[in-house]
Amino acid sequence: MIDPQLADLRKTYAQRTLTEADVQPDAVRQFRAWLDEAISAQVEEPTALTLATVSEAGQPSARVVLLKGLPDDAGFLFFTNYDSRKGQELATGALAAMTFFWPALERQVRVEGRVEKAPEELSTEYFQSRPRASQVGAWASPQSQPIQSREELEQREHEVEARFAGQEPLPRPDHWGGYILRPQRIEFWQGRPSRLHDRIVYEMHGLGWTISRLAP
Repeated sequence: MIDPQLADLRKTYAQRTLTEADVQPDAVRQFRAWLDEAISAQVEEPTALTLATVSEAGQPSARVVLLKGLPDDAGFLFFTNYDSRKGQELATGALAAMTFFWPALERQVRVEGRVEKAPEELSTEYFQSRPRASQVGAWASPQSQPIQSREELEQREHEVEARFAGQEPLPRPDHWGGYILRPQRIEFWQGRPSRLHDRIVYEMHGLGWTISRLAP
């Protein structure tokens, strides 16, 4: 049954256009240009993205993480607990997808590619640049694993604080670090009136990108 209250929620997109002449030849550099616009426009959480992974059984799962870099203009860097659900799924199947959505700019970007672990020195550098409380949290939380209560989590936090009292920065846990998604496909979506949105897609062939337009 259609819920009229939900069905009638809609917005007309008409801020901008997107043509093949507007975009750069390199997909990641084009993404960086859009990300810079989102940051300059002070959109909320401009680096937030939905990361989708798939289990060995073919069950997809998705969650929001934060982009932390674009290494060499050739990849998308994020960090997590390697033992988390996403970490386990990336260990068995290295393909993943990302979606960025900036509603204030009426834009989204979809990224698909292969994921690899970031170099250990990069993971350590970033981990030790985080606030101390975040470093403690990474040690304390058995991410994605069942726990008995909030009190158990807070007790683990206290134990980590005691273990590393007076030590700063903390060492990086072996179970925590970065991933880099190497894109094979990136789609740029610009909202347009009448749901006739502009969609420009880059696909990697060999060592270069091909660019084409998709129907909305």
